Amino acid sequence: MADAAIKALEADRSALLEICGGLTDADWKADSGCAGWSVQDVVAHLGALFWLVVDPSTLPDVGGLPTERAQEICVEARRSMGPAQVLEDYEYVSAEGIERLTGLESQDFELPLGDLGTYPASAVPDAYSFDHYTHIRADLFAPRGPLTGPPPPTDERRLVPVVRWIAAALPQQNAELIASLTGSVEIEVRGLASRTIRLGWGEPAAWISSDAPALTRWVTQRATWEQAGVEAAGDERHLAMARKLKVF
Repeated sequence: MADAAIKALEADRSALLEICGGLTDADWKADSGCAGWSVQDVVAHLGALFWLVVDPSTLPDVGGLPTERAQEICVEARRSMGPAQVLEDYEYVSAEGIERLTGLESQDFELPLGDLGTYPASAVPDAYSFDHYTHIRADLFAPRGPLTGPPPPTDERRLVPVVRWIAAALPQQNAELIASLTGSVEIEVRGLASRTIRLGWGEPAAWISSDAPALTRWVTQRATWEQAGVEAAGDERHLAMARKLKVF
């Protein structure tokens, strides 16, 4: 499981390094699709994620804070770095970080990740693959991001660990919302990385269908169902709750 995610992560790491090598000063400073973050902030964030597995002591102490607030603090702490330093930092720590993540492939212990949930250690590379895939395509490139031209490829290799992380994270990161359901919601992922994800208990009361790239956008609240081309049917109350699902 981890091996597939490592290959996806290596591919997107190479793609990001190539993208960053062609950025102008204006590109680095441009607003990304992440509210309040520049392109430079997004790359700094991805570097900080790798420092978590390489040497967390290099980052601010954010113990006990919600994940999204902790990430904001880590990005704020790295804003004194210039673009060249951010890129050099990412290139170094991502290589070391991927090596550390590769070592999790054979591990079967449970790893608590704060408000992200608790997962098998072997699932952590999926989370990194998901984060890279989403930030690069949804936050750096148009229409949400400032970069023009085609984003890196979207293929089965990259999408399988991304969808796997979404399937594992959905029930943990939306436990309260799912607990309010009286039936289940079935999510059909079409095309590449196809699978069915069922949330809740009992017979399905609502059905949602989209391809995997669209899933990554709407389940991170980066697009509405209408923008992502989602097809949905069933009980309106269940569908209304499903629109609020979020994975990070």
